[in-house]
Amino acid sequence: MTARRFGALAALAALAALAACSGPAADDASGAAPVVNVYSGRHYDSDAEVFRAFTEQTGIEVRALEAEGNQLLERLKAEGEYAAADLVVTVDAGNLWRLTEAGLLQPANDPALDAAVPEKFRDPQGRWYAFVKRARVIAYAKDRVDPAAIAGMDDLATPALRGKVCARTSANLYNQSLLAARIERAGRDDALNWAKGVVANFARDPQGSDTDQLRAVAAGVCDMAIVNHYYLVRLSQSEDPADRAIADAIGLMFPDQAGMGTHVNVSGAGIATHAQNRENALALLNFLASAQAQDMIANLNDEYPVAADATLPEALAALGAFKEEATPIAALGSRQAEAQIVFDEAGWR
Repeated sequence: MTARRFGALAALAALAALAACSGPAADDASGAAPVVNVYSGRHYDSDAEVFRAFTEQTGIEVRALEAEGNQLLERLKAEGEYAAADLVVTVDAGNLWRLTEAGLLQPANDPALDAAVPEKFRDPQGRWYAFVKRARVIAYAKDRVDPAAIAGMDDLATPALRGKVCARTSANLYNQSLLAARIERAGRDDALNWAKGVVANFARDPQGSDTDQLRAVAAGVCDMAIVNHYYLVRLSQSEDPADRAIADAIGLMFPDQAGMGTHVNVSGAGIATHAQNRENALALLNFLASAQAQDMIANLNDEYPVAADATLPEALAALGAFKEEATPIAALGSRQAEAQIVFDEAGWR
């Protein structure tokens, strides 16, 4: 058995043990304390703070089990109608699409949610709603790159940048969604040509996290990298002077402002098909869609809120406003499998 497979099985076993200890509790009608059981693919302290605030306001206890997106998907499939989950929370549009395709989320049928979440950031049938978003941007070395010379993602594929680009592997969901959006918008041939061009410009084989890409830029391994915006913001706020020095050396660019706009991805949630505490799940989903919850996440985790009336914290406001890509979020998941094929063909490992 490979270490990777052993780790996945161990994580599922841990989830099973937690579920056995905190299995679904009765709803208010039973006379027991109300609960909502959450399966979450997010692993952030900000979410725990949001859940605590929800409990304080409603009296509904949040019982959260955390695992990676694919593990949650397989667990829900295996549990079927006996699933403990009431609400499923996950990152990336691809995970949300796979959950809906597998029939694991049910429509919320809530006009308040439809009014709170912009149409672009929710499933047309109401099976999931995004509550925060993240921008896929270009980070660059301030001392080696003139940002005026780079307009957008297309520039990363030009011969002028040979040996100057760093990126994560093609297995990364954020990269898959980025390419999926390009396929949806411009077609497969355009996506393949772009991916080939970026591969030709790699300073090293794809590896590491977004933070690793930033460290590589600061160390001079490459001049620019594809990352989510909040990784640089977090380094700038670190208690470690070395991290802050890295952030000071790097600029962040929202690509394609004169054209299609910057690619954005989301975290979202939906009510599980077999939710035993549906009304509590709906209440938590509405809370996640509120400006209060999104303000908390934006301040604690540096992600952009989806709610129009949410307030940006100073660190995000300092990055400036930017034009977002118009590609429907719901389309990203449906194109991810094709995106992986294109990556493979381009040699982006």
